[in-house]
Amino acid sequence: MKRREEYGYVLDIIPPELAAYKLPARIRREFPRDVSYAHVLGEDRFTLLEVTLKPGAKVEIGERIYIGLGQRDKADKIVRRIKFEDLQPPAREVLAQLVRRIVQSQEQKYVDWFNKAGPLTIKLHSLELLHGIGKKKVQEILAERRKKPFESYEDIKKRVGIDPVEVLAGRILAELEGKDPYYIFVAPPPSEPT
Repeated sequence: MKRREEYGYVLDIIPPELAAYKLPARIRREFPRDVSYAHVLGEDRFTLLEVTLKPGAKVEIGERIYIGLGQRDKADKIVRRIKFEDLQPPAREVLAQLVRRIVQSQEQKYVDWFNKAGPLTIKLHSLELLHGIGKKKVQEILAERRKKPFESYEDIKKRVGIDPVEVLAGRILAELEGKDPYYIFVAPPPSEPT
């Protein structure tokens, strides 16, 4: 089941004079030249999107905007999904900060994930995809959550000695960069048009 992003965070703003040069030719033809674009990070599945902004809309880097269905106040149209490589270097820096902010703000969602995470294959547990967590640490996490489910990031930190925000943010960034074939938190990147 595909979930649409409801909200996103602005990573980059592309003014009209630059937008025409950055868009693929097949998309450039469909949109007027006097429109500003923004690269946005979806809040739920970390989907990277390119949107057009409504005329006169003022947005700032890092701002949370509505991108879901229905009436939007700042975003006009979702143009396309983009890949990590489409982001400019400043947007990539902002991306890392925003991923941490989202993970921090959705503590219950990710604590629940720690409590329910299961194996991906016979030999690979989804917890092993987190940087610095090997088979021994996975067994420790599983033993701790059998005793009592984790209640917070602080509880995870105290009981198993890892910083959940850092390991989760690192994993999400690795998925966004396409460094691994497994996608747990991020919507897989768009396929190339044929």
